Amino acid sequence: MTTKLMGQGIQRVEDQRFLRGKGRYVDDVHADPATLHAAVLRSPHAHARIVDIDVADVLEIEGVHLVWTYEDLGPLSAPMGEPLPLLIPHPDLTQGRTQYALAKDEVNHVGEAVAFVVAEDRYLAEDAVGRIKVTWEVLPPVVGVEAARAADRLVHEDVPGNIGARSEQKTGDVEAAMAKAPHRLELDLDIERSACTPLEGRGTVARWDPDVNRLQVWSSTQTSTGVRAAIAVKLGLDLGQVDVITPDVGGGFGVKVVHPWPEELLVPLAARALNRVVKYTEDRREHFISSSHERGQIQHIEVGFDDDGRLLALDVMFWHDHGAYTPYGLIVPIITSTQLLGPYKPEVYRVVYESLYTNTVIVTPYRGAGRPQGCFAMERTMDAIAEYLGKDRTEVRAVNFIQPDEFPYDQGLIFQDGRELEYDSGDYPASLEKIKELIGWDEFPAFRAEMAAQGRTVGIGLACYVEGTGVGPYEGAHINIETTGKVKVATGLTTQGQGHATVFAQLVADELGVKFEDVEVVTGDTRRMPYAVGTFASRAAVMSGSAIHLAAKRTKEKVLKIAAEALEADEADLEIVDGVVSVKGSPGASMDLATISVLSNPLRYAFDEASKAATQFSVGDPGKPPVAEDDEPGLEGKDFYSPERATYASGMHAVIVETDPDTAEITILKYAVVHDCGHLINPMIVEGQIHGGVAQGVGGALYERMAYDESGQLLNASFMDFLMPFVTEIPDGIAIDHLETPSPLNPLGIKGAGEAGVIPGSAVFASAIEDAERIPITAMPISPSELFTLRALHAETPTTQERPA
Repeated sequence: MTTKLMGQGIQRVEDQRFLRGKGRYVDDVHADPATLHAAVLRSPHAHARIVDIDVADVLEIEGVHLVWTYEDLGPLSAPMGEPLPLLIPHPDLTQGRTQYALAKDEVNHVGEAVAFVVAEDRYLAEDAVGRIKVTWEVLPPVVGVEAARAADRLVHEDVPGNIGARSEQKTGDVEAAMAKAPHRLELDLDIERSACTPLEGRGTVARWDPDVNRLQVWSSTQTSTGVRAAIAVKLGLDLGQVDVITPDVGGGFGVKVVHPWPEELLVPLAARALNRVVKYTEDRREHFISSSHERGQIQHIEVGFDDDGRLLALDVMFWHDHGAYTPYGLIVPIITSTQLLGPYKPEVYRVVYESLYTNTVIVTPYRGAGRPQGCFAMERTMDAIAEYLGKDRTEVRAVNFIQPDEFPYDQGLIFQDGRELEYDSGDYPASLEKIKELIGWDEFPAFRAEMAAQGRTVGIGLACYVEGTGVGPYEGAHINIETTGKVKVATGLTTQGQGHATVFAQLVADELGVKFEDVEVVTGDTRRMPYAVGTFASRAAVMSGSAIHLAAKRTKEKVLKIAAEALEADEADLEIVDGVVSVKGSPGASMDLATISVLSNPLRYAFDEASKAATQFSVGDPGKPPVAEDDEPGLEGKDFYSPERATYASGMHAVIVETDPDTAEITILKYAVVHDCGHLINPMIVEGQIHGGVAQGVGGALYERMAYDESGQLLNASFMDFLMPFVTEIPDGIAIDHLETPSPLNPLGIKGAGEAGVIPGSAVFASAIEDAERIPITAMPISPSELFTLRALHAETPTTQERPA
């Protein structure tokens, strides 16, 4: 029998190509030797009115083919003169604003696109951009959450208080529950901005074919079908006139989920206007000042609890910095407000947030997408309760867990997909036992004493989370078995390092009974699968994996139907092993998939028993159509998967850190992860996802921040100044264990895993550093200089509350 591949750690088929430098990214696309290159003039001011733009000097430069400002766009395509789409509207977003492809009248953050130039090469285009003269009326900027809340200045004149949205969800009377609680605490927390910074920035190449009035676009995106739809609408084309191809993508992490970016419209528009191939590749400074950021929030938490630490009332208010515009709606703060609860079940919960405009780069989902902020709020609260009561931190968490026999568990809230926040499966007590064993929780007091004897300071931290994954609305898949016997699989979502070519091939090989190496997977090509949503929100395995599984089942049904007719056998008596269909117990009565593919052809080739091959043309039975009414030509299957609601993965991280008494440097001694993503398709790839997420979590907790000054200038817009962890700062040998509680919501019992590693980063490090230093940690990220300052402040005003051992 063919070896079952589901659950096996199959080596990624993509790796050999990437390791040998044979990846093909957007900047590698050479659609024409005479390709033209684009550059963008970006605002040097955080807030300013455009008084005048003079492009006369640029038009005189030989080799410059066009220069556009906002005034040029409308005549080329009326929709291009309108604001970019608000992708995910929400009833609470009463003051939603989106930018124009090129700024109209006003700019609202440093880096906003103002003018667009196309020239013979990028060097010439950049030189031309430098000769554009703009007269500005500089306006006072609003920078940071506190400035937005103060509302002394407004980002948009017609948005009072800088409040884009105010939203509230609650599960009961929080005031009454809080008043009855035996104990109460308040916390004020802060998480700063960070950014995705993938190795490959954004990029777009476009070619217009005037002979067929068709546009071909290559884009480094997480949503090829979304980019396609936006281009069609904005350029006034039929959807069928636009093909979008996503080649290899050098990282996305959320920044490439926005569609469209201005350049994804301007480049195709220029290609059509000039009838030339046009390319744009973002440089690193552009990425820092014009691509999206995330994370920035200020949080206020009030909690009421009993003597055991049980949550009786939880009241959360937070202020979310969404930057200058809201193209992605309220997804990030919605996720924070709902995923904050994690694996716990407070008796009463209320959450209120305000999403605020600032004169900074837009905020859209970054790996974790609001969950790191929510996890930070909840886990800091659990630690504070444990400290107040003098209890072990794991005890307080355990008493608040949703229990295994309580699933499905409805938290009484509405999630980002507009559906009930109903957890499908999990076993949080089991995860807690696993993480305690992995990190050595019970043995840590002895280790602390041993380190103290050597003059070393160590601390241990724990953080738990639940992650909504596999959000809808749908994904689809198409499977075709070629006449060579090879199996071609197409799904519309994109891939940017998740190993889709491997895991999807595993699913197909299992269902069809073919060899793994005979399966080829294509993603992100609208020519192969025109209907899709995209790769984000830990949804690829759940959504496309389920769709591929269903499409493979359809294909298999057709294989067995044709084979049964040819072999004169009952379908129930057939099996497929290594791409050969045979009668069970009679291996001589068989045919391979290549032959069956030929038989599925509309020409209806007949199967010759003697030669075991399709050799003779046949019109089928006289009086019947060659292709039956309930059939269609080709050995292929297509299906879509649309879930009732999201699936909910979960996990727990723990870390042991050492803090230097002189330099306040923070060193990671041990890191452990327990993760539950349901059935594992490929454990090796899941662990790789966790490793990558932990690395980003380390960066977000200890290094990375977007440092704006009061004028809205980003002070660290380069890798010389934006700190990131190297491999030397990432824990070596992360201890990982898996728990598998299958989801009942999809045919594979799987949940997402892509963002799990990053979610508890800030929370778990804050917990460990606070445990080591015995001083409150309320803001992240934290640097050695900040820890050093906290020590000095704490020495001046010591707390009377001692943490239990």
